[in-house]
Amino acid sequence: MEWFAKFYREGGTFMHFIAICGLYVFGCSIYKFIFLLGKFNTNGPNLMKQIQKLVMANNIDKAIKLCSAAGDAALANVMKAGLSRANRGELEIQNAMEEATLEVTPKITKLLDSIFAISSTATMFGLLGTVFGLIDAFDAVAHAAPEQKSAMLASGIAIAMNTTGWGLLIAIPGTLLNVVLKGVAGGIMDDLDLYSVKLVNLLVSREKGAAAE
Repeated sequence: MEWFAKFYREGGTFMHFIAICGLYVFGCSIYKFIFLLGKFNTNGPNLMKQIQKLVMANNIDKAIKLCSAAGDAALANVMKAGLSRANRGELEIQNAMEEATLEVTPKITKLLDSIFAISSTATMFGLLGTVFGLIDAFDAVAHAAPEQKSAMLASGIAIAMNTTGWGLLIAIPGTLLNVVLKGVAGGIMDDLDLYSVKLVNLLVSREKGAAAE
């Protein structure tokens, strides 16, 4: 860790700004992983299979309770909204599920854009540090006393290189984490679209079958 302390110290003021970006990116990424994978995600095929059995057995109340047991899972909440309107026609079922989808979508996508933006900002702070470091280096070459020139030149180059490296060390994993998180969020959204349509079709078929009898 001693080498890192030296690396950080020699990078100058901009290292602090990059570090703040890193804390935000990694803190928010951990939060989103816990939120998306732990609270908001669910096994779509399995949930649909269980609900289908209950709907075909005309046990809508039990299907609603099954969705409620899934807690904050996005798909379960959207399907619950549709099941609660199961006897009110196709249009009301669709409207209820669309409304529920609109409510959960911001929760799924929240912070994803800012994680990417702050990751990019870390790179920009690194480049800004590089510019100021090179300015210090050139200033040392042009104006410093001969006995100070070597030390000032080394200091300027250290600021330039260290801030660039530190910015990239934050930005590269931050960008990759954002890609993974967007993939997880996209998977949840795809499940919402797919199983919402399947549930509407299932409930409409059930209603038509009951009317035919």
